[in-house]
This record gives sequence, structure tokens and C-alpha cells, in this order.
Amino acid sequence: MNATSTLAPGLLDGVHDSQQAFRAALDALARPGQVRHIGPALPGVALGGALARLLLSLSDDETPVWWSDDAASLPQWLRFHTGAPVAQQPDAASFAVVTDLAHLSALTDFAAGSAASPELSCTLLIELPALAGGPNLEWRGPGIAQVQRVGLPGLPDDFWAQWQANHAAFPQGVDILFTCGDAALGLPRTTRVRRLEGV
Repeated sequence: MNATSTLAPGLLDGVHDSQQAFRAALDALARPGQVRHIGPALPGVALGGALARLLLSLSDDETPVWWSDDAASLPQWLRFHTGAPVAQQPDAASFAVVTDLAHLSALTDFAAGSAASPELSCTLLIELPALAGGPNLEWRGPGIAQVQRVGLPGLPDDFWAQWQANHAAFPQGVDILFTCGDAALGLPRTTRVRRLEGV
């Protein structure tokens, strides 16, 4: 094993930092489109601070994690700190980590839960180059007073068409936490998204 898998630290204050990140994640999903601070980068971990802290706070030995990048060091690092096993296929994952948008699988590749057990779906953690500056979208739904305008850059051209289908499958479907640096933004399956460009 290399240094990342055995020596890179987890959270400095495991209990407090984990609780803070967990609350911030819940708040991000409860208030879609609003950016929430998660925390700074962790030394020696090749992930943004928000993504690393969310993984350490949300995963455990019963939540398989699928990685879009198959480099061994990060999955080993996470398993060392939380016990989270590696999911070999997207549809076997409780959490999916996407750090390169070129390797973002179709949303239908991930577990959507069932009508009886929608909680058995996957939550995607997608690292973006920024959480603003992309095409303007209107988000509506639970947790949004009227409308939330969001512009996420770098997503594939067909991503929002996929999201429309994901939303229509409610109560089944995936949820997403977008991250960049020390911040995150939530997109739960209950959120309707409309393009402002008239597409």
C-alpha cells in the first residue's frame, strides 16, 4: 500500500468534524441549490476538502462506494478510515464518487431503490470545477421557497435530460451532492429543473 492508503489522515476531530459535515450534507439536500461550507482539504488526500470530508462522514462498512477513477489509493484510504468496501459496478453502490466528468456514467446505471424501499438508492458525489458560472437553470421543489437559480459548469450535454427522467421516477431515483473545493450543493430527486435557454 502507498502512503495515501495508509498514512493520509482522516478528520482531525473525528466526531465533531463528521457531525458538522453530515449536518451540512443534510442541509444541502434539504435546501437544494444553496451552497454549504463543508471544510478545507485534508493533507495528502487527492480530493477536494468537501468531497473527502463527506466520504469520511457518510460512508461506513455497510455502504459500498463506486469510484469513477479506478486508482487504488483513494478507495484504500477510505476503507482504512471508514471500512467502506469498493462497489465493482455502479448499481451496487450506496455512494458513487465522480472526480472526472468524462467518466460520469448514466444516472440510470446507479441504484434507484424501489417503490417500497426508495432509501436503497445511490447518492452521487460529483466534483465540479465550480459551483457557479454554468448555464442558468431554475430549480423548484421541496426546500425551495419559489425558485432557485443555479448554474453548474462542466456537466455533459444530456445530463439535465437524464435528471428529468430521474425526477419523474420519484420516489425512486438518485440524489446528488455536487462539490468543489471546500463547498457542496445538493440536488435531491424531488427537485425539478428547467433550462432558461428555452431548451
